[in-house]
Amino acid sequence: AAAVAALVDYPFDTVRDGKPLKIADAAEFAREYDRIVTPDIARAITTQKYSQLMVNYKGVMFGNGEAWVNGICKDDACKDVDVRVVALQPTS
Repeated sequence: AAAVAALVDYPFDTVRDGKPLKIADAAEFAREYDRIVTPDIARAITTQKYSQLMVNYKGVMFGNGEAWVNGICKDDACKDVDVRVVALQPTS
């Protein structure tokens, strides 16, 4: 949980039990990990084939949109970028 939490862009908006949820930081994400990274989301990530990744302006999509990663600019010129998890969400 802590390793995944370190890869997330905060504050992090997600959906839990059909309701929006804002996660403030890595500590909160780690505490809520099992409720955020559901078995369906984990399966979408772990079974994703590289050749079938979808990429657009929102980032790189895993599965049917269960997970997204994208580059986050660390400076105004966007010369320094971090790749972060920007979305984890149920699709059904």
